[in-house]
Amino acid sequence: MTWYLIRRVGQAAAVVLGVLILTFILIHNEPGSTARAILGLKATPARVALFDHLYGLDKPIYQQFVIYVKNVVHGNLGTSYQLQQPVSTLIAERLPRDAVLLGISTLLALVVGVPMGIYQALRHNMFVDDVLSGTWFTLYSAPDFMEALLLIALVCVQFHWLQPNFPGGITSVGGILADWRALILPVVVLAINTVAGFSQYARSSAIQQLAADYIRVVRAKGVPERLVVLRHLLRNSLLPVVTILGLSLPDIVGGAIIAEAIFNFPGMGLLFWQAALSHDFPILLGTTLIVGVAAVVGNLLADVAYGVLDPRIRYART
Repeated sequence: MTWYLIRRVGQAAAVVLGVLILTFILIHNEPGSTARAILGLKATPARVALFDHLYGLDKPIYQQFVIYVKNVVHGNLGTSYQLQQPVSTLIAERLPRDAVLLGISTLLALVVGVPMGIYQALRHNMFVDDVLSGTWFTLYSAPDFMEALLLIALVCVQFHWLQPNFPGGITSVGGILADWRALILPVVVLAINTVAGFSQYARSSAIQQLAADYIRVVRAKGVPERLVVLRHLLRNSLLPVVTILGLSLPDIVGGAIIAEAIFNFPGMGLLFWQAALSHDFPILLGTTLIVGVAAVVGNLLADVAYGVLDPRIRYART
């Protein structure tokens, strides 16, 4: 198990480096002038040249990358061109807010999706199973922005139940939780697609477990169906969900960018969106690096948890 973890950590480091290289190349080959996006279209050539020289944008891209990696190793993610603040500070301010938003939405998705998947598996090939599967696949395939706009049109414009965007000026986690009504729509939008994924993975796994011999033996012993589901079926059906939980982090964060931009939520997603509009490379690179590291760590933890939950896998890796 120890050598397996060492190998996985090495692979994770290589993935993070690859993400950083690819993101750096793509961002720096983005069309348009960064200097003019920051200084304005009426900026003189002298000011543009001074801006490029000040931030090293006039150097070859490989030199810019080497300098950036050296700064990252020392904990320096650069300074925002637009806001003139350290990127690490901007991310640190918004990371707790994103933790609240993503944590609540993921917890909601698990609480709804896993029991729903077990319920569908127990009614496999019945009408209710077909209806729920079709509903989840439809929601899963729908874009986040479309779901957000439909909810705004229905809940906010038509019935006036909730406000369509998050109020400005809130910068603390306590302020976000205090205005919980404004948190409902972003959480629901992020949870919809995740619920669909979790429920269908739990359903497929539970269907396989229901056909296993140990379930037949337990039922033959006369164990009540409720105990069969809670003590035996549920735990073994959670194994694929644990894996998909780690792998779904990039999708959840990608959805958060859209949701935060639409609902004006003061998190990293909104920061990334605004930086993309203004060609603010340090923020784009810094947020992408943080998300990449979080996705790799989540995948690694899910892999380890899989081995803990299933001893057969743990023994096979030693």
